[in-house]
Amino acid sequence: MATWYLSLFIGIIAFTIFKLRNVGRRPKGLPPGPPTLPLLGNLHQIPPANAHVQFKKWAEEYGPIYSLVTGTKIMIVLNTDLAIKDLLDKRSNIYSSRPEMYISSLASGGLRMLLMPYGDTWRRVRKLFHGLLHLKASKSYVPYQDLESTSMMIALLEDPERRVFDHIRRYTNSLTTQIVYGFRTPRIDDPKLLKLYQGIEEWAAVTGAGKAAVLDVFPIFRSLPAFIRPLYQHALELKERTFELYKGHWLDAKNKVQTGTAKPCFCVGIANAQESQGFDDDFAAMVAGTALEASSDTTASTLAGFVLAIILYPEAQKKAQRVIDEVCGERFPSIEDMEDPKAQYIRACVKENLRWMPTAILGVPHAVIRDDEYMGYKIPKGAGVVYNAWAVHMDPQRHPNPRAFDPDRYMNDFASSTESAQQVDATKRDHYSFGAGRRICEGMHVVDRSMFLVIARLMWAFNFEKAVDEATGKEITPEQDDLVGGFLMQPRPFKLKISPRSESKAETVRQKWKECLALLDDGEQWRSVPEGMPFTAFEGDGKGE
Repeated sequence: MATWYLSLFIGIIAFTIFKLRNVGRRPKGLPPGPPTLPLLGNLHQIPPANAHVQFKKWAEEYGPIYSLVTGTKIMIVLNTDLAIKDLLDKRSNIYSSRPEMYISSLASGGLRMLLMPYGDTWRRVRKLFHGLLHLKASKSYVPYQDLESTSMMIALLEDPERRVFDHIRRYTNSLTTQIVYGFRTPRIDDPKLLKLYQGIEEWAAVTGAGKAAVLDVFPIFRSLPAFIRPLYQHALELKERTFELYKGHWLDAKNKVQTGTAKPCFCVGIANAQESQGFDDDFAAMVAGTALEASSDTTASTLAGFVLAIILYPEAQKKAQRVIDEVCGERFPSIEDMEDPKAQYIRACVKENLRWMPTAILGVPHAVIRDDEYMGYKIPKGAGVVYNAWAVHMDPQRHPNPRAFDPDRYMNDFASSTESAQQVDATKRDHYSFGAGRRICEGMHVVDRSMFLVIARLMWAFNFEKAVDEATGKEITPEQDDLVGGFLMQPRPFKLKISPRSESKAETVRQKWKECLALLDDGEQWRSVPEGMPFTAFEGDGKGE
């Protein structure tokens, strides 16, 4: 009997070794990549922070496409505009899914659109987002954009340096809560705003955590007891807090729709779709919540990048100020100025900002749903596919002196982000901050317009300068490559000096804010639907693609 048990044990060990013999090795036919180790593959070579730097180095060594082996998983990395166009755009029918991200999905209840695999549910949610963010809808949000950017301007005027990045976050959050739910976030210390950003930061952290990657590439570890998997428990707790916040927002908005007291917002469309399609409140809450977090955090991070850029590159700031002065004179800038040919440099600032400081710096991984081949290399079914936005944006052949902030490089590019993404010639696309293929961001229209208005107003009203160290009297120069974050990146907060360009401009800001206050009630919410604004921009029934 003992011999039988010994034989069984040896057999199990032999079988396990046989099954693991190729784990970590690069299969034949894959694109080239850095040397691997048994079991780990390249997992040990991916830095826990600033991975985009290493990914770009590999791009320089291995070319347009390379592969990484991470335990049991394969990652294909695309490093040129042509490779991204050829696969994610032209073959989007098979490159539009997502690789499994176990911990991230667990923390989302499987309902975050960003992580949702390609299929019927994703297409239904995508249709809802199109109703929120198509071009006609984006133009209807001008009253919200005008009010919130003016609110940020008065905050910067009255509290210019102490909490500048908090003011930016409040602006993007309040704009988004209006578009999505129909209510404003007027206070910088609003508890729901703080909970949102805390949740986003925690989710980004667990998404980028090394332990999360281990559970993705070695699924066997998911079976370990929960008490030795603290990240698992943390993900469940994060999910509960996320659902509590998002479901509260959704149910409040739904109640207002049902009672006829809702302001124009995305949730009007979701409520209509829920009635016709019958999906539950958890699903509706996460659809709306995904819109909230995507628009709030990414735009805030990008605008923080712009503030950093104009401090480090004062000539760009001076030129932007000259241009907006020529366009507006002493008049407060408006969204209509976006159509003025003389404002091209401001539009170029938007494009250069998105190129110079992409928030999703390595994009969001796609997944291929069947075996494919490109440039003579095999791309196996289920492989994750990364579009290396950082490598493309920092390619000196595409953008000379790429680490410099230079809006002049876009002075002859008059295309919108959507038009640019649809270019047949990949070399003519402006940047990849909005993604590619069927997963491309639906909010490009809104972001283009919001960023133009904010940048135009900031340049018209303020000077941005380096802070001065009180002890030494020397300027404090922030480091442009000192980025923080996990899945989403942004500049590390830094000290700076903000001052109005003139007292007359400061007085104009104060007067514009007084005009805005007349539209608000005692709780600083809209008294009534802004004049000329459609009640909902929702189109369609949410079915199909």
